[in-house]
Amino acid sequence: MAFTPVNLLKGFQRRVYDDPSRFIAWVAGRQIGKSFTGAMRAVKLCDTTPKRDFLVASPSERQSLEAVEKCRQHIEAFNTCKIAEEIVERDAPGALMKSSTIVFANGSRIIAVPGKPDTVRGFSADIWMDEFAFFEDPAATWKAILPSISNPLKGLKTAFLTSTPNGKAGRGKRFYDIVTDKGALDPAQMPPRYMAGAWSIHRTPITLAAPELGTDLDALREAVDDDETWKQEFLALFIDGSSVLLPYDVMAKCESMEAGLSVTPEEMALPGRGPWYAGIDFGRTSDPSVLWLFEKVGDVLWTRAVKVLKNENTVDQFEMWKPYIAECARVCVDYTGPGVGFGDMLDKAFHCRKSTGTGDGGEKVELCVFTQPFKAEIFPKLRTAFDGMRLRVPFDVDCREDLHEMQQAVSNGTYSYTAPRTAQGHSDRCTALALAVRAASGATAWTFTPVAVAPGIYEAEVPAGSRMLGMRDESNTRRLD
Repeated sequence: MAFTPVNLLKGFQRRVYDDPSRFIAWVAGRQIGKSFTGAMRAVKLCDTTPKRDFLVASPSERQSLEAVEKCRQHIEAFNTCKIAEEIVERDAPGALMKSSTIVFANGSRIIAVPGKPDTVRGFSADIWMDEFAFFEDPAATWKAILPSISNPLKGLKTAFLTSTPNGKAGRGKRFYDIVTDKGALDPAQMPPRYMAGAWSIHRTPITLAAPELGTDLDALREAVDDDETWKQEFLALFIDGSSVLLPYDVMAKCESMEAGLSVTPEEMALPGRGPWYAGIDFGRTSDPSVLWLFEKVGDVLWTRAVKVLKNENTVDQFEMWKPYIAECARVCVDYTGPGVGFGDMLDKAFHCRKSTGTGDGGEKVELCVFTQPFKAEIFPKLRTAFDGMRLRVPFDVDCREDLHEMQQAVSNGTYSYTAPRTAQGHSDRCTALALAVRAASGATAWTFTPVAVAPGIYEAEVPAGSRMLGMRDESNTRRLD
C-alpha cells in the first residue's frame, strides 16, 4: 500500500480527520496532536477541491505562523500537492501580521490569520480556529466569521474548532457553550464523540490518547505538579477562565518606530539623556534573561533597549548588565529561583532593597521576589500604563508575541498571571517590562483589587488621588480588557 501521511494519524486523531460533519469541535488535552491533525485536514481538503479557500485562525501571530508551517510540511509529505506561492502580508516591517497565505497549484488557498474579529471578517471560506477558547474575544470573532460561513450563495462552508478548555466563563465561554449545547451537557460524562446541537463534538483527554501515544501518565502527572493545570490542560475539563493581559489592539496604541531595541551604556551616559529605568527578568537555562530599558522623556517611558541572553552563566550576566544598571536611576530585578544568586551579586555591588522589605534600603536596585501577590501588583500596573499610553514599545514581532502570551486567570476568586512556556521562553520580555514599569513608578503606593463585573470582564479599582507614571486621576476605575 502506497504511503500517505494520513497513515501517521493515531486512531483518536483519525476519527476527527474522517468526520464528514459540517460543524466539528474538538475538546482536546495538551500535546495530543490536534494542530498536526487540523493542518493535515486543511491540506487534504484544499488538495482535493480546486479553488477552495481555507481560513486558519489562531490566538496569536506566532501560532498562526506555526499552523502555516505545519500545513507546508504536510503539503510536502503528501507529494500530490504543489505550492504555487507563499505570501505574508504586513502593513510595515515588524507590524502585526495580517495574513500568511499558501497558494496551491490548483488555485486553492490556506490563509492563516491571528484570531481577531477584524482579521477574519469578510472571508468566504472553510474555517479552522485552533485553540479557539484562547482567542482575545472568541464570541466576537465567531460573530464576525459566521455570515461568511452561513452564506449559501458561495457554497456551504465548514467550521472546525479545536481547543483545550479555558473555563466556563470569560474567553472560554463561547467554546464551552458550543460543546455543551449551552450547558445542557456535561462533556466529562460524554463518550469520545457525541452531538451538541448541530455540532459533532470530539473529546480527547490525555488519558484517552496516552495508550496510542505511549505517554507515561504517572511521570507526566508528577511533572505537572498542579491539580488545576492537570485537570484543564490535560484532562480537558472546564474549570475557570482567563483573559489576555495585553491584547494586540492595546499594544498597537503604544507601538512606535521611535522606540528601539538596542542602546549602549556609553550612549546612556551622554549629556541630556535619561533618566533611565530598567527591569531584569533573570533566566539561566530553561528561559532567557531579559533586560528592558526605558528612557523617560516628559511623562512617557520610551523603550530604548530589549536585551535577551540565553544560556549565559550568572557571572557573565552580571558583568554584562552592570554597566546598564550603573547608568539607571532605578532597576527592578527578578530575585526568584536562579535569580537569587544574581541578586546577591547585585546586592554586594549596589546595596539593594528587597521587595520583601528587607535589605540595606538602597534606592537604585530592588530585588523582587515573585510571589502571587507581587504578580497581582505589577502586571495590572503594566496594563494600566498601556491603557494610559504612558509608554512606547518597538514594532517587533518577538516582543509583541511575548507580551501577548501573558494571561490573567481567575480561579475561585483568586487572580493569577501565567504564560505558556514555549521555545522562545515564558513571557520573559513581559515580566522584564512589568519590572521596568515598577522601577519607573518608584513603587509608590498604588493598590489593585480585581473585580469581576461580568463574565470575562474585570476592572481595577485605583484609590482616588493615586498616580501611576504621572497619569491623571480622571477616575478611580480602569477597565482591564
